[in-house]
Amino acid sequence: MNDLRRDIPVACTGSRRTRFVLVPEISRFFGIVVAMYYDDHPPPHFHVRYGGHKAILEIETGTVLFGDLPPRALGMVVEWAAAHREELEEDWTRAGMHAPLLPIRPLE
Repeated sequence: MNDLRRDIPVACTGSRRTRFVLVPEISRFFGIVVAMYYDDHPPPHFHVRYGGHKAILEIETGTVLFGDLPPRALGMVVEWAAAHREELEEDWTRAGMHAPLLPIRPLE
């Protein structure tokens, strides 16, 4: 498997200035990009981008916590997350320790 992990700079606005946060990409398949923030808030979750859509899904249940995805893309992400739940949980733990995140095989 190729190392698809990429650190994606995302603008975060504070009260006085904008700062950039690195968001490691942990998987990519069929135009869907999966990423996980360092030092993110509970519950354990991951971020998904697909076209102009964005969503946050809970690792344990695959439930959409925020945002939306087209039904077909959401189905693929939920299938992928169920197959890689342990790896997602490991990356969540690593992110909390600021350790490098491990890439996760894409849905094939």
